[in-house]
Amino acid sequence: MVLNAAGQPLVMVERPTPAPSAGQVLIEISACAVCRTDLHVVDGDLTEAKLPLIPGHEIVGHIVAVGDGVNERAIGDRVGVPWLGYTCGHCRYCLSGRENLCDAPRFTGYTIDGGFATHTLADARYCFSIPDRYDDVHAAPLLCAGLIGHRALRAAGQAERLGIYGFGAAAHIVAQIAKHAGQRVFAFTRPGDVPAQEFARTLGCEWAAGSDTPPPVPLDAAIIFAPVGSLVPTALRSLAKGGTLVLGGIHMSDIPAMPYEIMWGERVIRSVANLTREDGIELMKTAAEIPLEITAAPMPLSEANEALARLREGRLSGAAVLQPGHTATGCGCE
Repeated sequence: MVLNAAGQPLVMVERPTPAPSAGQVLIEISACAVCRTDLHVVDGDLTEAKLPLIPGHEIVGHIVAVGDGVNERAIGDRVGVPWLGYTCGHCRYCLSGRENLCDAPRFTGYTIDGGFATHTLADARYCFSIPDRYDDVHAAPLLCAGLIGHRALRAAGQAERLGIYGFGAAAHIVAQIAKHAGQRVFAFTRPGDVPAQEFARTLGCEWAAGSDTPPPVPLDAAIIFAPVGSLVPTALRSLAKGGTLVLGGIHMSDIPAMPYEIMWGERVIRSVANLTREDGIELMKTAAEIPLEITAAPMPLSEANEALARLREGRLSGAAVLQPGHTATGCGCE
């Protein structure tokens, strides 16, 4: 499913299966979750996409070919491919253990063709092993919703009371990890979204309401996953002194002017950018230990535009997951 221009529907095309170059693996894709970042790419909110582009960066599949020099992966391995697909390895950020801030990165489904396809190429160094307890469909959301959620949760620190604004794919994983760690979780949804609030409670959140409702107690930290800048002052008002507000998205609408008094008291605002391979290793270890209930809605690859529409309109609980194997013959490929 190819994006030819921002704001246009994806188009199904048929291409030759690529061969891996040195350091790469060829993956036969069994599942690719649909992320809000994909929506930002397709809608043109992120402006540096390679066009034409195959979106998708929450990929699970099996290696069917390896390029020269690949020793850490083998044909038949089940692997996951995340958003961060390459780093230079020699800039000041890479050399200081902050490869997520690399000066010359490449991103799966943005500057590298991604997973809305039957096959994809990936740098072998940026593939993760998947815990056996998850099938392909339920493992796919771990590759971004899980990873960014994991990094955002770490950035929030040791919060006894944690608020989560925007209860989608990332939030429903983070809430379970935080609850397992003994944190009290408070969920904020779109105002009036009762099903999302009920969903949050089933995952262990002790309180859930619209984002226009203040929490019953001051929060030690909050994470905003919704790409809504107006939530920043709202969330700051919910924080106790010394609290941390983490912005978990790659894109957000403009943050409105706000009085300094709601940030005063050593409250902190910080963003989360991309991920590191260490994040991936840590999350997969956590996911192997905690029986996460990952909510996924499997859909055929040919319905990628519908999956994006459901995400855009807030009609999903958990994550939509595209399955290339469900694409029927005679689907109208060009």
